[in-house]
Amino acid sequence: MRRLLKLLLRPWWLLNRGMTLGVRAVVARDGKVFLVRHSYLPGWYLPGGGVERGETVLDTLTHELRDEGNIVLEEPPRLFGVYSNETDHRGDHVVLFVAGAWRQDGAFRPTMEIVEAGFFALNDLPEGTTPATRRRLAEVFDGALPDTRW
Repeated sequence: MRRLLKLLLRPWWLLNRGMTLGVRAVVARDGKVFLVRHSYLPGWYLPGGGVERGETVLDTLTHELRDEGNIVLEEPPRLFGVYSNETDHRGDHVVLFVAGAWRQDGAFRPTMEIVEAGFFALNDLPEGTTPATRRRLAEVFDGALPDTRW
């Protein structure tokens, strides 16, 4: 129910909010990275979501990974960077983590929010992988200079 309410209120919220904070994670193994495709946005993204009042970034990351891919962190993730996302959403910031040890407790099942998800080879990302997602992966895996803008 919470997810449905968030989807319905998203347009109003985008116009009337102050500064916001989101989290995303790079979850990878054996040269493959986990990506998600939302029902309400075009493209493929790193998993994550918005930090709600009363939550920490790790609280949010933990439940978003479980909700979006049945992924359970087995150790604290490594903080990789903090980015401004002014291009897409005024006042938005994104905290990026890299997951170390993790497990997947079951296969992905589509939801109202996440319609597709899976692991993709870094050299064969799906068509529609967002430019920001590609930049973050290049920073994490190829040593590209980090950009402060998402």
